[in-house]
Amino acid sequence: MNFSPRIFSFFSGSGFLDLGFETSGFNIVYVNEIFKPFMTAYRYSREILKLPQPEYGYHDGEAADVSRLITGTEAERLCELVKDCRKSDNIVGFIGGPPCPDFSIGGKNKGKLGDNGRLSDSYVELICRNLPDFFLFENVKGLWRTKKHRLFFESLKQKLSQAGYILTERLINAIEYGVPQDRGRIILVGFRDDFINDIGISQIIAERHFNWQKQILYPQKQVFNYPWQKCETFQENSITSCPESIPQELTVEYWFRKNDVLHHPNAQHYFKPRAGIVRFAAVEEGDVSKKSFKRLHRWRYSPTACYGNNEVHLHPYQVRRISVAEALAIQSLPANFVLPEDMSLTNMFKTIGNGVPYLASKALAQTILDFLATGVKNFVSFNYIIPC
Repeated sequence: MNFSPRIFSFFSGSGFLDLGFETSGFNIVYVNEIFKPFMTAYRYSREILKLPQPEYGYHDGEAADVSRLITGTEAERLCELVKDCRKSDNIVGFIGGPPCPDFSIGGKNKGKLGDNGRLSDSYVELICRNLPDFFLFENVKGLWRTKKHRLFFESLKQKLSQAGYILTERLINAIEYGVPQDRGRIILVGFRDDFINDIGISQIIAERHFNWQKQILYPQKQVFNYPWQKCETFQENSITSCPESIPQELTVEYWFRKNDVLHHPNAQHYFKPRAGIVRFAAVEEGDVSKKSFKRLHRWRYSPTACYGNNEVHLHPYQVRRISVAEALAIQSLPANFVLPEDMSLTNMFKTIGNGVPYLASKALAQTILDFLATGVKNFVSFNYIIPC
């Protein structure tokens, strides 16, 4: 068996999730994103990062419509690509995070009946029809925690189980993996039962020994108990030192410096309103209590990077909104990850807010890779910690 898993990516956005998988040893062979500006940004960033083109290409516009991938010509083509990918005994995986505002507490909350909500069902149908060896499904925690949405989530899992998948799930928080952000998401991973048997992992081990904990650097119970900085009077261009009692690497300012955001190609990409500047200065550093006009604290992690629905995040010590470069840093992207300068500001911030934080995606990819390696290397006994 060729242990270089091939990935078919859906709802790819600008490639944050894909980048984490690729830098962990997976091979992205197929990219699917219906919104052309996001796909343009995906391609642009890969050129900057000098990454190879996906073997089966980029698919956007109508060709990327998930409903067309379930029935019709596009569906047949996808099926043929998956078959072709298997010819060299490649392991095949599907990854994707269907658009989630219909399950978000702060979003439309229409659930499975919303236009975006239906896409979760479509993605599951896509998995059941093509039967990849494994898959990853990512969505907002509202799909898992809200009662009416949880019923829908359970129905999706039932379909996958009936299709022959062994499932494991966890409500993660990006901060656990070193991302300077409080961002909870539900992650569902599945492995086809006959594939698991083929690589020498018994079903009992598969169900009990998927080690969600191995890549966690900062357990939630510990990280949220640190004496994080509270609100302070805003002072433009003020200078303060990081307290020794907190992990500096989880703070906004650490990542701003790490990514050299003032000299990043996207440093000047931020909204510059003609009015409201006085209001910007009135918000205390660290006051993120309101729906909008949240001012980040330099020595604290950011709230969830969500820049739509009039949610405005302000720079800790400057009278302005945060820049695209700063938002990318908060999503833990490498310093050389760049969005095209001709992309609209709205689309820049939308694709950043929609993306899976890079360090979280990398940790999830490594967790899957480690699990697959236990079978490929014929080693099925490793330390396992019961998930919280």
